[in-house]
Amino acid sequence: MTMTLHGYWRSSASYRVRLAANLKGLAYDQMSYDLRIGEQKSPALRRIAPLGLVPALEVDGGSLMQSLAILEWLEEAHPSPPLLPSGAMARAAVRAMASTIACDIHPLNNLRVLQALRQDLGASDRAVHDWIARWIRDGFAALEVMVRDHGRDFCFGDTPTIADCCLIPQIYNARRFGVDLTDFPELLAVDGRCGEIDAFVRALPENQPDADGANA
Repeated sequence: MTMTLHGYWRSSASYRVRLAANLKGLAYDQMSYDLRIGEQKSPALRRIAPLGLVPALEVDGGSLMQSLAILEWLEEAHPSPPLLPSGAMARAAVRAMASTIACDIHPLNNLRVLQALRQDLGASDRAVHDWIARWIRDGFAALEVMVRDHGRDFCFGDTPTIADCCLIPQIYNARRFGVDLTDFPELLAVDGRCGEIDAFVRALPENQPDADGANA
């Protein structure tokens, strides 16, 4: 099996997929699209991801898009080690955590939304920062409760799940934008434990082949 991840080093959705693949011990190639200059709108990417967004995953001639769908596919196609717990209620709890990030926090702070705030609505840098912090903190307040109820070492239980694959990139983004996280000790504890695991270290944006250290 050959896999190619189409993404960008600072794309948090691509980061999620890197984490899941690393945790499952899967090898993959990477194809980069610089979001700052709109390379994700290229015809080459649109052929496999019609919306022109990353990540997309090519697998043996087929293609997948949307990070949560890719995470679910990885879990079904490569079930060991599992990134979802056993039991329908437990799985639903993990999926709820992942969706809180991928559906309720991240889309509002996506690059194209921030560009629209600045370019179409004339928002100042201060207003954009406040916008980013508002949605991250609202979502993290809910996640703090979920992790307190279900977590031990990680978001759910004592092994990483797709919830952790979503949380760690969002914490990375929060720090990048200077969002105060002192109200979220449970989330920060999970982040600290994940930072000690090689699969998480290898997935860090700055450890990707297309990383250039510039803002995006």
